[in-house]
Amino acid sequence: MNEKDTAQFSADELKALRARGATATRADAPERAVEPEFWRTARVVLPGPKTSIHLRVDTDVFEWFRARGKGHLSRMNAVLRSYMEAHSRD
Repeated sequence: MNEKDTAQFSADELKALRARGATATRADAPERAVEPEFWRTARVVLPGPKTSIHLRVDTDVFEWFRARGKGHLSRMNAVLRSYMEAHSRD
């Protein structure tokens, strides 16, 4: 995946697109069929509660995440979760 494959839109931008009859999906985005079996077994998974902590990280690490925009703390959490899940299999 490269930078052109993803975009971030504010709620107002998405509403404006919808009002113009436009979409945020790229015209060349591939369509993927979803089999009916998927919907029979699909379930909603809500995120669990979060714990508020004070965490000291290296400045360059924090700045790298923050430079990528809104949601940097959630992305940091996702990286930590991936590490945890990868090492939980040991």
